Amino acid sequence: MADAGRTAAGGEQLTATGRFALTARILVVNILPLLVLGGGLFYLDSYRTQLINERFKMARIEAQITAEALAGATRERQDALLVQIGKEQRMRLRTFDAKGHLTADSFALADPAFRFNDISDDDWEQRFARWLDRTVDTIVAAEPVQDYVEPEAQEADAWPELARARELGISQIRLYDWRDGTPVITAAAPVGLNGATLLTVRNAVDITESVRAARSTLFFAMLLVMAASALLSLFLARTIVTPLRQLARAAVRVRQGREREVEVPRLPQRSDEIGLLARAVSDMTAALRQRIDAVDSFAADVAHEIKNPLASLRSAVEALPRVEEADLRAELIQIAAHDVRRIDRLVTEIAAASRVDAEISRATLERVDLAELFENLIRSREDRGMNGGRRLVLERGRGAAMVMGVPMQLERVAENLIDNAISFSPENGVVSVTIRNAGTMVEAEVCDEGPGIPAERREDVFRRFHSDRPEGESFGNHSGLGLAIGRAIAEAHDGTLTADARADGAPGACLRLRIPVAA
Repeated sequence: MADAGRTAAGGEQLTATGRFALTARILVVNILPLLVLGGGLFYLDSYRTQLINERFKMARIEAQITAEALAGATRERQDALLVQIGKEQRMRLRTFDAKGHLTADSFALADPAFRFNDISDDDWEQRFARWLDRTVDTIVAAEPVQDYVEPEAQEADAWPELARARELGISQIRLYDWRDGTPVITAAAPVGLNGATLLTVRNAVDITESVRAARSTLFFAMLLVMAASALLSLFLARTIVTPLRQLARAAVRVRQGREREVEVPRLPQRSDEIGLLARAVSDMTAALRQRIDAVDSFAADVAHEIKNPLASLRSAVEALPRVEEADLRAELIQIAAHDVRRIDRLVTEIAAASRVDAEISRATLERVDLAELFENLIRSREDRGMNGGRRLVLERGRGAAMVMGVPMQLERVAENLIDNAISFSPENGVVSVTIRNAGTMVEAEVCDEGPGIPAERREDVFRRFHSDRPEGESFGNHSGLGLAIGRAIAEAHDGTLTADARADGAPGACLRLRIPVAA
């Protein structure tokens, strides 16, 4: 069973070790351009509003100061002031009498101090700038501004701000929009106490130019950010999509089974989640192949092992009707019964062996005292007389023998080890069981006094259906699956089961079970 810290095959810990995880990369790449874009747009909108508000204050002050200067001046002096102030401040100034009739216009008294831009001959840069202005205004939901149109009748009633200035007796400000997108700011102020009014008109081109320059800077910054985002996206596509496609193609070939030795890329140079996925898929594929090979081999071994007793049973059954001698008939019946028992034992052991992995994968690991488990098993066997005259001796070393496992499966391993030792030990022999704590592992060693196992054949005893029984033992009493099942259970608990010679040099074999110590 795998715990939270269990490693994948090959010893690689399933934890991302890359400096930047893929999630962080994707978030940075996708959020950064949006933050730059959104923050810049809001900044420019507030920047433009601030400039216009400052210009409102200036226009109001200029209108009030000009109106005060005109109030005590003669007509000739008023005209001179209108021309002088208009040229210096680049404004158009108009005065109206108490009835609302135009009395003076700085543009009529002298050359105009400024001219509105004609958009008919604008180049593509200016048209693009106006389009960008409208786009930004739409995004930030800017309030609509009335277009500036010079009225045909030069009367005070054509200007709402003049009417309010005359009615309230204080200066009034209004914002218009020229066709080229530049703001037009008007200021109306009463002149003296006779009902005359002053109207100033300023085309604040500098505000638009300043905002457009900032927008252009932001726009090109956005282009750089988007280019960087595109490059990073291509980088991520190369680092994510390409290996995922390789894994997908390999997985499809594995599923179709058209290539027996499909090499799933492990991407050892990747230390992020993609690398972990690649190695996990590779390990899973290798484990799947091993399982398929094991199933094929197991099926072949089962067919071979069952075929022998079936052939013997068939021969006995076919010969039985032709035999008339009572002794020979009894012998054939005994052979048939023995073959039936052997087939039954094989089927039982085969079913148990096929269920080991599935049962352990569904079970919940528990804390098990391995020494106590062996002690209870030895006592139970002695009470039932299952040791055949052999003596079992349990020796418990120092340290805890607590492991994490499935109690029934560990008991099955212990039962198989003791059965194997008893079958090879001579009558009145001693089977010694030693339990010790070896640091990170708990060792259970079962030693017999039999002939031992040659070094070159110690791995063979763990192969399925391998049976090298001692002389005199009835043929077919063992299926050859006990030790194979024991090793499968040990490996499912992240442990090992091995065979070795006795440490004291005496005849016999020792089977050593090692299970990790419980945390």
